[in-house]
Amino acid sequence: MGTFDFSRLGVFVIEDNSYLRQTLEDLLRYFQFGRVATAKDGEEAIDYMKTLGSAGSIIAPDIIISDLVMSPINGLLFLRWTRTAKESSNRMVPFIMLSGAADEAYVNSARDLGCTEFLAKPFSAGSVYNHLLKVIEQPRQFVTTTKYFGPDRRRKKLEAPGKERRLKDDAEVTIVYSQDKVVKPEAPSDVWYFRLPNTLKEKAGGAGFKGAAQMPVELLEEAEQQLERAALDFTTWARDYVARLGSLCSQALESDVEGGRGKFFGEINLLALELRGQGGTFGYPLISTFGKMLYDATTEGCREDDHAVEIVKAHIDAMGAVLREKVSGDGGKIGRALLASLKKAIETKEDIVE
Repeated sequence: MGTFDFSRLGVFVIEDNSYLRQTLEDLLRYFQFGRVATAKDGEEAIDYMKTLGSAGSIIAPDIIISDLVMSPINGLLFLRWTRTAKESSNRMVPFIMLSGAADEAYVNSARDLGCTEFLAKPFSAGSVYNHLLKVIEQPRQFVTTTKYFGPDRRRKKLEAPGKERRLKDDAEVTIVYSQDKVVKPEAPSDVWYFRLPNTLKEKAGGAGFKGAAQMPVELLEEAEQQLERAALDFTTWARDYVARLGSLCSQALESDVEGGRGKFFGEINLLALELRGQGGTFGYPLISTFGKMLYDATTEGCREDDHAVEIVKAHIDAMGAVLREKVSGDGGKIGRALLASLKKAIETKEDIVE
């Protein structure tokens, strides 16, 4: 265990498998972490994180360990929320993504959303501990640009400068060492580096410990205003979901009706489940409403004929309209009109079948 005293640190574990969640909690308590909080999915995790600012007795976690594949809100979306939402208690918190789907696509997605480390399942006590040591002992500077906010995705400096276009010299960027120490270049920069003191290591090691880490909120907001980057755009990734639904519809129509469409309807059902849970969380309850309707229409044993595919398409069109027009909240007259239009389209297609 070395010289670290984990009793001063808190960890937040998000895992939808109750057995694995309990296993991780027991392991972290064995490592003698002072606080271990848990949640069963990303939605519950976001709700918990939102309470930290108002509940004085609850201390924000020092490290987050989250499963990737969950519903209704998965680990990637929870990571995005943690890094970008104004309600996030610490947008620079070390975030360890945990998944059995540790292929390149998932790893890259997690990295591009600001993941600190990626821990593959099945895990061992040693692998968990080593990843915890990495985030404590070897923190990377945080980078904010027009398209990214998170730990520096380059783990090491290049020995031969100039091989990577994204690499900028310190003289070209704004560097934040603390709330009171900021070094700005002569010309306005489109990249900010946050090289803050490693207070997490001090907190775990005891030497020089001065309390919880403080994120320079004002400076971070200044950087984002200057870079004009949207904080959390639900519609950006929701459109990707809707596009995937459209592709699945097309594939279903091209396949054999007798037994050949089940896998497509199964995938549609899972996507509908995620949209059902995520829409309301991010301010688009109509997406949740339409997602639930689509989920109910595509459950196991549902019809899989051409008319059933057309009903799925009607849901997709309705959700596309919500995202295109950014109809947040209940949508007022527009929302009621979209809901009525969808119900009418479903009734019309069902009447045709009868």
